[in-house]
Amino acid sequence: MSESILKIRGLHAKVADEDLQILKGVDLELHRGEIHAIMGPNGSGKSTLAKVLAGHPGYEVTEGSVTYLGDDLLELETDERARDGVFLAFQYPVEIPGVSIANFLRTAMQARLPEDEELDLFDFQDELMQRMELLEMDISFAERPVNDGFSGGEKKRNEILQMAVLQPTLALMDETDSGLDIDALKVVANGVNKLVGENEDMTVLLITHYQRLLDYIKPDHVHVMVDGQIVRSGGPEVAHELEDEGYQKHETATEA
Repeated sequence: MSESILKIRGLHAKVADEDLQILKGVDLELHRGEIHAIMGPNGSGKSTLAKVLAGHPGYEVTEGSVTYLGDDLLELETDERARDGVFLAFQYPVEIPGVSIANFLRTAMQARLPEDEELDLFDFQDELMQRMELLEMDISFAERPVNDGFSGGEKKRNEILQMAVLQPTLALMDETDSGLDIDALKVVANGVNKLVGENEDMTVLLITHYQRLLDYIKPDHVHVMVDGQIVRSGGPEVAHELEDEGYQKHETATEA
């Protein structure tokens, strides 16, 4: 079996400064190069899990452990997690007017280098152009302000470009299909598939409500989350069963 990238054991988390428990004992393990999908109804804790793993300050871990590449992920600050290869593609990417995508990515790559090492501008430009060519993106896209005035599909394509340039070890994709029409969905899925195909070491955790994304990005494992817990795990067939049957039987089982 390939190397364990992420091991979650008994993870409990709540909204910071509130007595609102959302994650109630999550157990999950991801190995290098795998694609995992977490599906579940609204309010089940899927997005909270992604944000907790990325180090979002709005949530507080109250119990459990998360091991990333053999180290305690929960001991790392948010920026340290990012520098160590944890990437979060947001459900609702924020706008940064006045900052071009190219400058944003160059700053992000510089932040991952030792303090005494300077990123070569020409090497970066070559890398950016290669990544955009891989994703079949016009180079002019890189000169636009980050997400400013972007459509939903353009925002998600920008997230995929960031993944392409930064090449994370662990990519957390929080409802990447949210708000996308079928054409935009295919563009985003094609980008993810190209990146995973090119980098067999990249591990991906997809969070989604719907099976339709998994028609285009084929997961190795599918997990069902209900009421802050993983209640079922299996192969791609699980997603098809959920599409046919919904979540009701899983919700009923957790209430019993």
